[in-house]
Amino acid sequence: MADFVQSSETKSAIRELASQIEDVTTFNSIVQSVITDNPFACVSYMTAGVTHDPVEKTKESYTVKLVYQDSEAKTVGSLSDKYSTIAGFNAGATALLASAPVTAAHGGTAVRDADNETYSATIRCHDANGELFNITFSRKRLSLTSYADEAIRTKVETWADTVAALA
Repeated sequence: MADFVQSSETKSAIRELASQIEDVTTFNSIVQSVITDNPFACVSYMTAGVTHDPVEKTKESYTVKLVYQDSEAKTVGSLSDKYSTIAGFNAGATALLASAPVTAAHGGTAVRDADNETYSATIRCHDANGELFNITFSRKRLSLTSYADEAIRTKVETWADTVAALA
């Protein structure tokens, strides 16, 4: 019987943030800055006949949270709704807050629970050394995955140290 032979050694690292990213606008500006500015000096690549940008967003998710309160500000219900874009997230939040039938069904007044909303975006980068690695951003942490060369972690960490919201 044949044995498995290790062909690569990938690593992952997590950076817990001292405080969560304040809002979706700040979150988006951080993610977009990586895509636009390419602070890790990533390079474009081709796979299966398709040319890819050096840095690409591969996944994103945004969750709106609402609580419904009675006249004494006691929570009588809650709602959580997930969207795949920031535009959907913002439009969904507006629609949910304005929905009289949903508010009536909960028996209270809708209030946005912004502190408990979640955001997540994953970007894929192609390092000049040929490695593909991912960075997943959330409000509370950064996750660097699928890298082998420690120089990649060093580049990401050095960059993150320059972004106040990622302290």
